[in-house]
Amino acid sequence: MEYRTLGGSGCAVSSLALGTMTFGVETDEPGAHAQLDRFVEAGGTLVDTADVYGDGRSEQIIGRWFASRPADVTEPVVLATKGRMPVDKTPNGAGTSARHLTRALDASLRRLGLDSVDLYQVHAFDPLTPLEETLRTLDGFLRAGKIRYYGVSNFTGWQLTKAVYLARVLRIAGPVAIQPQYSLLVRETEWEVVPAAIDAGLGLLPWSPLGGGWLSGKYRRDQRPAGATRLGEDPDRGMEAYDRRGTERTWNVIGAVQEVAANRGVSMAEVALAWLTDRPGVSSTILGARTVGQLETNLRAADLHLTAAETAALDAASDPHPADYPYGEMGAEQRDRSLATPPIL
Repeated sequence: MEYRTLGGSGCAVSSLALGTMTFGVETDEPGAHAQLDRFVEAGGTLVDTADVYGDGRSEQIIGRWFASRPADVTEPVVLATKGRMPVDKTPNGAGTSARHLTRALDASLRRLGLDSVDLYQVHAFDPLTPLEETLRTLDGFLRAGKIRYYGVSNFTGWQLTKAVYLARVLRIAGPVAIQPQYSLLVRETEWEVVPAAIDAGLGLLPWSPLGGGWLSGKYRRDQRPAGATRLGEDPDRGMEAYDRRGTERTWNVIGAVQEVAANRGVSMAEVALAWLTDRPGVSSTILGARTVGQLETNLRAADLHLTAAETAALDAASDPHPADYPYGEMGAEQRDRSLATPPIL
């Protein structure tokens, strides 16, 4: 396992993180504890959860794991959780207001059985709450010792940049990380979010690195999914729904991943994770698994680094082909002047 700093902070995290959205939903408590045990045994340190995962059950399961393991096992863990999403149907049961975030963090700490967490993340932008209120609340959590760092999730580029520079204007602590959706199937993140994060010195913590299972090779063209897979149980499931994501580009990407995996003698999941983990700005890639077996396969990606040729092939197959300036080829020079045509002498 490799280790990298969490953005511009001095906190080191493993290059692969354990996501726990399945805990208490698709993975029972013994299975979840087995995943945590295997993850830390493999050298993993960053564990990511949220107050809404399993309606709080994920945090409870993690809390009982902390309580049942010796300190030398739990001490290396860098624990991250999130708040913002609806936890009840009351008027203040969601958002990033001081009222909601304070209650949400206190509830998370109770479920975890801990006095503090290492990284507290705003789960999404809140257009109703002034950003200054949110940032001052997070800075207050830092000063109170309830959190050690804070980050954001699912922010757009302008939202992230506004948060970073507003914190500087207010002379309070700023975010150290952003958690965006990012994979070979979702590279639009590179148009604004990735450059904004790198410019501000934030670490990227990509979620859904396998595109909801698509990049693991589970699904076949012209064959609707069936059986014990996410889409087999629900083909219309969320962003990775079969009819929504089953485009020609997706199948081209899957074909390219299959080719690299076959030539390397590794799984498709390892290739997709290795590609993402070595992208600029990535601090740690968040793994999601139902079983220890799935986790084992994903953890093997920690030792895999693709060649320049392999990376170029995957880049070409997964290029989302932005429609026009400034994101396409015509905007290349303003993103990287080394690509500019040399002057005529």
